[in-house]
Amino acid sequence: MLNRDDDILKTAEQWQKAGHGVALATVMETWGSAPRPTGSHLVINDDGAFLGSVSGGCVEGAVVTEALDVIASGQPKMLEFGVADETAWNVGLSCGGTIRVFVEKVA
Repeated sequence: MLNRDDDILKTAEQWQKAGHGVALATVMETWGSAPRPTGSHLVINDDGAFLGSVSGGCVEGAVVTEALDVIASGQPKMLEFGVADETAWNVGLSCGGTIRVFVEKVA
């Protein structure tokens, strides 16, 4: 079961109050097939813990890695992932398509 947005945001607040650096990743746009709809969230802390989902597979791992950079630098990033149908399963996009994910530090 996927977490609700209020659970994800509450976790971000708890991590921040506990002294962690926190980033929020949000699906901004999808084209073709994408596992998660626009507006889906993933929250990540500076220990690499995360809650929520923006895609799954290798895409989610890449978003976590980029989020750690965003936490360290404070600079937001717009990420784009796209694959052809024949390679989609290898990176976690179920039927091909493109997703854009915005990653920002929670201040």
